[in-house]
Amino acid sequence: MSAPGPRPLEVALLASVFVVAACGLVYELAAGALASYVLGDSVLQFSTIIGTYLFAMGVGSWLSRFFERQLPAHFLRIELLVALVGGGLPALLFLAHAWQPGAFRVLLYGLVLLVGMLVGLEIPLVMRILKRNVGLRELVSQVLTFDYLGALAVAVAFPLVLVPQLGLIRTGLLFGLLNALVAFWALWLFRGELRRFAAHAAACVLTVGVLGAAFAGSQRITSLAEDRFYPDRIVLAESSPWQRIVLTQGRGGKRLFLNGNLQFAEADEYRYHEALVHPAMAAHGAPRKVAVLGGGDGLAVREILRYPQVESVTLVELDPNMTRLFATQPELVALNGGALASPKVRVVSADAFQWLQQSTETFDVIVVDFPDPTNFSIGKLYTNAFYALLDQRLAASGYAVVQTTSPLIARQSFWTVAATIESVGLRTHPYHAHVPSFGEWGFILAGRRPWRWPDALPEGLRFLTVAGVPALFDFPRDMARVPAEVNRLSNQALVTTYEREWGKLQP
Repeated sequence: MSAPGPRPLEVALLASVFVVAACGLVYELAAGALASYVLGDSVLQFSTIIGTYLFAMGVGSWLSRFFERQLPAHFLRIELLVALVGGGLPALLFLAHAWQPGAFRVLLYGLVLLVGMLVGLEIPLVMRILKRNVGLRELVSQVLTFDYLGALAVAVAFPLVLVPQLGLIRTGLLFGLLNALVAFWALWLFRGELRRFAAHAAACVLTVGVLGAAFAGSQRITSLAEDRFYPDRIVLAESSPWQRIVLTQGRGGKRLFLNGNLQFAEADEYRYHEALVHPAMAAHGAPRKVAVLGGGDGLAVREILRYPQVESVTLVELDPNMTRLFATQPELVALNGGALASPKVRVVSADAFQWLQQSTETFDVIVVDFPDPTNFSIGKLYTNAFYALLDQRLAASGYAVVQTTSPLIARQSFWTVAATIESVGLRTHPYHAHVPSFGEWGFILAGRRPWRWPDALPEGLRFLTVAGVPALFDFPRDMARVPAEVNRLSNQALVTTYEREWGKLQP
């Protein structure tokens, strides 16, 4: 005779384990993603949140020993609590960041501790319920298998599907609803054992109703938080696997924010992009092949296309959503003058570090326009390993130019980048320009051959003049060079230095 198959109750509970594991990991990932958006340094945020969450799960597992009777009822109540607290976690943190920024960190770790403890209670209770009918050896094997499978499914879906399609708030609420449905499942499975069945049923209905209403109004929740956070009217907001893209419109024109950090303001972006592009391009003499790393808004490309001798521009941007928006949205196309539609421009959606490793092309000018090194994933693009690759892709007579944060506010960080570029054998020519939206901003021009003042600049510039270029390379005492160490992949010293210097401005 063949062995009897699993009973429906066992199947139902093991399926619940799969859902419970998936939901628990979603709440953990959502907390880590929001913390890295708001607080920066994704490695630190994810490390501390994962550690806190695992500790809280251990506490929850220990507390489960005190639940001795009415295990199905306890499991049902815990599922409803996880659904409400975990499902609402992203929305609560979003609102806290907008309305009470000082409370964000406390609320973040408080919610992570609470959700972790509740999730830590779930699995032991399921195992004890299953223990009535399943042998210990099979029980542990089956529960852990479904637990790990649920975690795997979410780990893959979270960055590739859930966040890009739903955003963080709706993703949290969706999985809160899944937790609530597990509670409904438990209500039906154990209807014969539950005391006060009507009260439990009412709690399930109320929880699903609250989460369902929040899911339906999630866009309003997001708008409420972002309207409070951004002083100007939001005209475009979109999430990608890499960042939150927000465009606002105010008296000073449009302003672009990535993960809440200002990237440019229409009123003065021309100052930044003219300073970034033209000292290298004009001094080269005859740049034909140009690469832009970062700069998915196309504004640097706009300036490069002012040179008629340019034959090709390769734009390497990690986030395809950025280049899509700035190539298709009329108000954004107007900002870059339709640069991304030029037949000379080739857009590559790739990580710039990996692209440099794989490419065999060389370029006359390479413009490096990355965000500031606020975390280790961006910090790798400011290391000597990256600049060594950059040197390999630079023609013998070519120049590279790197946007390099503020030499006034982050003086040590600025000169750390200079020292790092010099460590791979390139000559550096640091300079700076005043951009009202950012203050004093720095750039570093690098190459194998000496750099000379340009004899001419393209027509139509609003900021730079030939006579004014030398002043950009003059550093007053409070921005003058200071000793700095090389930023390496093995230490990422720049990220720590940057956070310390910019952190002085935080209230």
